[in-house]
Amino acid sequence: MALTSLKDRVRAATEKPTVPVVRPAEVVQDATPDELRAAEQAEGGQAADTVMTWLEQYRSHFTKALPSHVDADTFLAAARSALPGLARCTPASLLQALLACAEQGLLPDGRHAVITAEGKIAVFIPMAQGYLDKMYRSGRVASVHIGLIHERDEWNYEPSAPSPLDFTFRPALKLSKADRGPVILAYAFCWMTSGARSQVVILSREDAEEIRDEYSKAYQRAEESGTADSFWHTDFDRMWEKSCLRRLHKVVPMSAELVALAKVDDAGDSGQVQVGYAPPAEEQQLAAEAEEAHERAEDGQGDEDTRPRPLLRKKSLPRRSQPIRTTRKGRKKAAKNRR
Repeated sequence: MALTSLKDRVRAATEKPTVPVVRPAEVVQDATPDELRAAEQAEGGQAADTVMTWLEQYRSHFTKALPSHVDADTFLAAARSALPGLARCTPASLLQALLACAEQGLLPDGRHAVITAEGKIAVFIPMAQGYLDKMYRSGRVASVHIGLIHERDEWNYEPSAPSPLDFTFRPALKLSKADRGPVILAYAFCWMTSGARSQVVILSREDAEEIRDEYSKAYQRAEESGTADSFWHTDFDRMWEKSCLRRLHKVVPMSAELVALAKVDDAGDSGQVQVGYAPPAEEQQLAAEAEEAHERAEDGQGDEDTRPRPLLRKKSLPRRSQPIRTTRKGRKKAAKNRR
């Protein structure tokens, strides 16, 4: 039976994955702290080489999953740098996380996306830069502005004022980061290719914590287990920015790719399988055509050939003719005429 879907290929590839076990550094006897760290680094490098050799068996899977603008060599080179921290993850989860990352066209380089370990499970997490890349690829967004506001920065937010006077921000760049004070707000907005500016999204620390507590299953699992190793624990500010950017998606036109990225992000946070969320090529084409039509309507182009055309309506079928009721005399006459 042919394996047509990505999920089928992943399932077949991960039924009995076999990766050689690397001797852990903890068993090094009578080692100084420096020697132990050196052993751990050597272990990580050896484990990465071993896993890369294993992943090469599935190069064709990555090639099929990756979009045309990312080649498998670049992707696997970026993945290798993340492998030392994933030595305890199950091979099946590592392969699925990397395939989900490839399917979204992002590099697991720590900037666009990361592959992190939750216990023994590897999880793909798109970062803010990955969302930005998807927004730019839609062709509707000219520029995106996202950042953090410190306590001593100059800023003003007046939603009732006309754009762009409703939001002004002057970071106190002459001060050191410590002197600027703690981060108090995150902001995000974008300029569209049509020249319009989106709504400004502002998130306070309290807003970010509410989002974390309500929606992040990874944070809840880390709290319950006492490991405190989720990204909300280790890199709160980056997750704060990412939450602000995701909320911006609700007030700007979203492409099929952005919807798919949000879905795979939520799936990973909930502990679900992340592969299989990339929109089909036909869906991407339809979404692109819909966005183009919407942009033409926004621009108010008057050329009749470029105006959005009305939806075609299904033609109504003619009603089936009803039998004509006749008298016995009429039926006899009709039968005689047929003869």
